[in-house]
Amino acid sequence: MLNKYESIFVISPELDEETTKSIIEKIKNLIESEGELENIDEWGKRKLAYPIDYLNEGYYVLMNFAAKPEFPQELERVYKITEGVIKNIIIKKDN
Repeated sequence: MLNKYESIFVISPELDEETTKSIIEKIKNLIESEGELENIDEWGKRKLAYPIDYLNEGYYVLMNFAAKPEFPQELERVYKITEGVIKNIIIKKDN
Protein backbone atom coordinates (compact mmCIF):
# COMPACT_ATOMS: atom_id res chain seq x y z
CA MET A 1 0.00 0.00 0.00
CA LEU A 2 1.48 3.32 -1.10
CA ASN A 3 0.54 6.60 0.54
CA LYS A 4 0.61 9.93 -1.29
CA TYR A 5 2.98 12.62 -0.01
CA GLU A 6 3.95 16.17 -0.79
CA SER A 7 7.37 17.51 0.09
CA ILE A 8 8.73 21.02 -0.14
CA PHE A 9 12.39 21.70 0.45
CA VAL A 10 14.42 24.89 0.31
CA ILE A 11 17.97 24.99 -1.00
CA SER A 12 20.48 27.69 -0.06
CA PRO A 13 20.58 30.47 -2.69
CA GLU A 14 24.34 30.76 -2.20
CA LEU A 15 24.94 27.52 -4.13
CA ASP A 16 25.67 27.64 -7.84
CA GLU A 17 23.11 26.35 -10.37
CA GLU A 18 24.97 23.08 -10.95
CA THR A 19 25.05 22.21 -7.23
CA THR A 20 21.36 23.12 -6.85
CA LYS A 21 20.46 20.84 -9.78
CA SER A 22 22.54 17.99 -8.31
CA ILE A 23 20.69 18.23 -4.96
CA ILE A 24 17.32 18.13 -6.76
CA GLU A 25 18.51 15.14 -8.81
CA LYS A 26 19.72 13.34 -5.66
CA ILE A 27 16.31 13.72 -3.96
CA LYS A 28 14.49 12.78 -7.19
CA ASN A 29 16.55 9.59 -7.57
CA LEU A 30 15.95 8.63 -3.92
CA ILE A 31 12.18 9.03 -4.30
CA GLU A 32 12.14 7.11 -7.60
CA SER A 33 14.12 4.24 -6.04
CA GLU A 34 11.65 3.86 -3.15
CA GLY A 35 8.35 4.96 -4.64
CA GLU A 36 6.61 6.67 -7.53
CA LEU A 37 7.45 10.30 -8.30
CA GLU A 38 4.34 12.07 -9.59
CA ASN A 39 5.75 15.51 -10.34
CA ILE A 40 8.47 18.06 -9.56
CA ASP A 41 7.68 21.76 -9.47
CA GLU A 42 10.69 24.07 -9.13
CA TRP A 43 9.46 27.40 -7.80
CA GLY A 44 12.90 28.96 -8.01
CA LYS A 45 14.31 31.64 -5.72
CA ARG A 46 11.79 33.22 -3.38
CA LYS A 47 11.92 35.35 -0.27
CA LEU A 48 11.79 33.38 2.98
CA ALA A 49 9.10 34.19 5.56
CA TYR A 50 11.89 34.63 8.13
CA PRO A 51 15.69 34.47 7.97
CA ILE A 52 17.29 31.02 8.21
CA ASP A 53 21.04 30.94 8.88
CA TYR A 54 21.17 34.66 7.98
CA LEU A 55 19.63 33.95 4.54
CA ASN A 56 16.60 35.92 3.35
CA GLU A 57 15.76 33.84 0.28
CA GLY A 58 15.94 30.23 -0.89
CA TYR A 59 15.39 27.99 -3.91
CA TYR A 60 12.05 26.20 -3.43
CA VAL A 61 11.23 22.75 -4.86
CA LEU A 62 7.89 20.91 -4.51
CA MET A 63 7.68 17.16 -5.13
CA ASN A 64 4.56 14.98 -5.11
CA PHE A 65 5.11 11.25 -4.76
CA ALA A 66 3.67 7.94 -3.57
CA ALA A 67 5.67 5.71 -1.23
CA LYS A 68 5.43 3.20 1.60
CA PRO A 69 4.62 4.63 5.05
CA GLU A 70 8.19 4.19 6.36
CA PHE A 71 9.84 6.12 3.49
CA PRO A 72 9.23 9.72 4.71
CA GLN A 73 11.42 9.06 7.75
CA GLU A 74 14.31 8.06 5.44
CA LEU A 75 13.68 11.09 3.21
CA GLU A 76 13.75 13.35 6.29
CA ARG A 77 17.10 11.83 7.30
CA VAL A 78 18.54 12.50 3.83
CA TYR A 79 17.31 16.10 3.90
CA LYS A 80 19.07 16.65 7.23
CA ILE A 81 22.43 15.30 6.05
CA THR A 82 22.33 16.98 2.63
CA GLU A 83 24.45 20.10 2.72
CA GLY A 84 22.60 22.97 1.08
CA VAL A 85 19.06 21.99 2.15
CA ILE A 86 18.10 24.66 4.69
CA LYS A 87 14.44 23.70 5.33
CA ASN A 88 12.04 20.89 4.43
CA ILE A 89 8.60 19.51 5.15
CA ILE A 90 6.87 16.25 4.20
CA ILE A 91 3.07 16.08 4.31
CA LYS A 92 0.90 13.00 3.91
CA LYS A 93 -1.99 13.79 1.56
CA ASP A 94 -5.47 12.39 2.05
CA ASN A 95 -6.46 9.77 -0.51
